[in-house]
Amino acid sequence: MADIRFDKVRKVFDNGVVALEEFSLDIPSPRLVVLVGPSGCGKTTLLRLIAGLERPTSGSIMLGERRLDTTDPRTRDVAMVFQNYALYPHMTVRENLSFGLHIRKMAKDLIRTRVDEVSRSLEIHDLLERRPAQLSGGQRQRVALGRAVVREPSVFLFDEPLSNLDARLRDEMRFLIKQLYERLRTTTVYVTHDQVEAMTIGELLVVLRAGRIHQVGSPTDCYRKPCDTFVASFLGSPPMNLMHATYDLATRSVLLDSGVRFPAPATMSAALERAGEEALTLGVRPEDMRPAESGALSGELLLRGRVILREILGHETLTHLRLGEQKIITRGAEAVPAKSDGTAAIAVETGKIHFFSRTSGVRIDEEGAGALA
Repeated sequence: MADIRFDKVRKVFDNGVVALEEFSLDIPSPRLVVLVGPSGCGKTTLLRLIAGLERPTSGSIMLGERRLDTTDPRTRDVAMVFQNYALYPHMTVRENLSFGLHIRKMAKDLIRTRVDEVSRSLEIHDLLERRPAQLSGGQRQRVALGRAVVREPSVFLFDEPLSNLDARLRDEMRFLIKQLYERLRTTTVYVTHDQVEAMTIGELLVVLRAGRIHQVGSPTDCYRKPCDTFVASFLGSPPMNLMHATYDLATRSVLLDSGVRFPAPATMSAALERAGEEALTLGVRPEDMRPAESGALSGELLLRGRVILREILGHETLTHLRLGEQKIITRGAEAVPAKSDGTAAIAVETGKIHFFSRTSGVRIDEEGAGALA
């Protein structure tokens, strides 16, 4: 096992599209790293560069002490699981699983042993004589996963492997992939745009936008302390509520564009003054808001708005409210009750409010202005 290191990797396609810009990242071994970001941010390009399906325009990719980007793809010891399964339709499941091992000229007895072990662990042993057309989507993805596992590579690459599955199968496969990683402890780079996959599968989250890294950290850290408004609005379903506000230095208070004013927490007030920020964006997670029919408690901010939509999801309810020109969403076990005129009150602890610079979008915390990862 060895670390993967990207050093100032730049990738520009022939049509002039810049997929990655000065990308540098260390992936320690063994870790399960999830690359997440909107479409076109460079996630799949990174996987293809590791696998050798693309070459960087500049920069280097190292696997331990070995220069990976100049190594023949056939000798990189990397296995990739694709979104569309990429199984050989004319081969049986057994033949698909063993194909890579035959190419390596491995002994037939060892091939059979490996295929049997992996097929049993993935619960596809009774499908070995079928062809891909005879399998369901979930079964095909298990075969694609087994074909990668049976090779025992140094690095696993997953390119949105669950996007073609229904919700129940995604849950099953997500659990299976996590189990396999815990058993094999092989460096794994996993690409997804799915919020649940990103938060539950990864040990390390890399949030990308337009070929650049915005934040690197544990899923919990990225969710609870997003480094900027992009990460705050991208992670979470529904995403963080963002509201424009202004810091009043004379009164050390914060004035929302909706007209609500509240005293800034003492530590945050000092940080805002050090950062020299007046134009702010405030962030509040939907689950950090509560119904407040009887008013706010000490240390809480009270907001009043008009209920415009409720989404009942069974285990929780999303309530959409409009505060002036601002729309916000709350999430809780029950819907936020509304008065006869359609208005409702919600409260949030001021200590749970996130502060960002409205100009740069960067987080501001007790240490002052934050910085992009």
